[in-house]
Amino acid sequence: MSKSPDELVFAALGGVGEIGMNLGVYGYGPKNRRKWLAVDLGISFAPPEIPGIDIIMPDVAFLEEERERGNLVGLVLTHGHEDHVGALVDLWPKLGCPVYTTPFTHALAEARRLGEPGAPKIPFHVVPSGGRAQIGPFDVEFLPVAHSIPDSHALGLRTALGLVVHTGDWKIDPTPVVGNVTDPARFSALGDEGVRAVVCDSTNAIREGISPSETDVQGVLAELIGKAPHRVAVTTFASNVARIRSIAEAAMRTGRECVLVGRAMERVITVAREQHLLDGLPPFRSADAYGFLPRDKVVAILTGSQGEPRAALARIADDDHPEIALSPGDQVIFSSRTIPGNERAVNRIINALVLQGVKVITDRDGLVHVSGHPRRGELEQMYKWLRPQVSVPVHGEPLHLSEHADLARAAGVREVVRLVDGDMVRLASADPSLAAEVIEEVPVGRLYKDGHVLVASADSSIAERRRMSFAGLVSVAVAMSAKGEVVGDPMIDLSGVPQRGSGGKLLDDVIEDAVLDCLDGLPKPRRRDPDAVAESLTRAVRGALNASWGKKPLCHVLVITV
Repeated sequence: MSKSPDELVFAALGGVGEIGMNLGVYGYGPKNRRKWLAVDLGISFAPPEIPGIDIIMPDVAFLEEERERGNLVGLVLTHGHEDHVGALVDLWPKLGCPVYTTPFTHALAEARRLGEPGAPKIPFHVVPSGGRAQIGPFDVEFLPVAHSIPDSHALGLRTALGLVVHTGDWKIDPTPVVGNVTDPARFSALGDEGVRAVVCDSTNAIREGISPSETDVQGVLAELIGKAPHRVAVTTFASNVARIRSIAEAAMRTGRECVLVGRAMERVITVAREQHLLDGLPPFRSADAYGFLPRDKVVAILTGSQGEPRAALARIADDDHPEIALSPGDQVIFSSRTIPGNERAVNRIINALVLQGVKVITDRDGLVHVSGHPRRGELEQMYKWLRPQVSVPVHGEPLHLSEHADLARAAGVREVVRLVDGDMVRLASADPSLAAEVIEEVPVGRLYKDGHVLVASADSSIAERRRMSFAGLVSVAVAMSAKGEVVGDPMIDLSGVPQRGSGGKLLDDVIEDAVLDCLDGLPKPRRRDPDAVAESLTRAVRGALNASWGKKPLCHVLVITV
């Protein structure tokens, strides 16, 4: 048999064909003996149709197996957003590898870790922005890029088979207020060096032109705050330190004080001050100072821009916050964009605020937010700088990936590879006759954080909870003698079930009749088998309820032998 050639491969365990839950893996070496480097370890937020679940994480079974074989060399974090680092505390124990990142991202990840009871000690290696680290066969360079959180980096991954640029989240912004710029000279130099492949952000690949600068948003916010006659509350992503700085500077120039509301906001601000990203600003006031400040001398910076029900803004909209309230004539600025899937929750809050007489300003009214991801003009510029041989669009839904692929081809990229989560792509090979293409599949899946535990998406409890949320639960307890005779009346308990059926009859009575009729019709030998009785009663109760109500709830039957 001929020896398998060395190859450089990439696979996504999350973040391709979807927004969020980013986890990419790079492998180098011959098949079955590759060394693996993971990039990012993020979460996504569960939709309402998964009741009781807030957070979704990628299944890392593939990496666990490679770890056991001694092939997982490290994990690299590109920046501190939840969709890139949010699963670190929960999933790192399954990986057990060193973690490499830059100073602000490390400080933010450590602050999150320390806030989790029983969180594991994680071996971080802190690399300076622009620095390099040798991780197994990968020479990793941290390339500064502009984004909506400080300390964001693309990665230059050098191996014996060439250079790959993993962009992470990025945009082109020469005036970002806080944080990195995406340096044309550095990326052009990479192009001159020779880029085999680029694995690139697709989030805004359907939007034409160039993104506005964070400085443009700063000017609009300053004008709105300066003209406001009463209180101003601004809600934004807690991690957007540049936006928070812009709000604070506008408040300072107009003689207002900033009040921070929300634990996530407080944590990020603490780290940002430690990293000297908010130098020159006065201290922020805590929420308990809000009620003592004049209406025209306060700006509140709030969490909850995505409609999160337990965040500060939702509680204020429901007039349920212990320290913060708004009055008619006050303003709320949504300095954010609604993530797809959150529209209903955000609109509920907006409507509640409007009913209170509060003026609501969103990105429909002016440039109060700008994305941290590249539009088509910025993608075209990146391809001009890098001039890669291969393009792999990632970080986006199918439409974004398709539009990005078309753009890359139009930019002259010879090989463009479309993939979904689980596809393994050959980026380069020691055998020059082998093209860049999908060569195999790796196992992928989703883990749900259910309270303090992780469960697989296929876990029976998730399906049962979904059915329970749709049709409720019926519990029936029946006592039987050893001879198969009923002892006493059945005990019935209903949860999430209406009192009466379509004919007006109490559903308790419908269930009791179904139980007794079923027991009367059972042969005596079957009545002496508790499992057989429970099975028959379950079918009878669900059938009777379906006839009277039109739904079949979950049904738990307990048969006790006395």
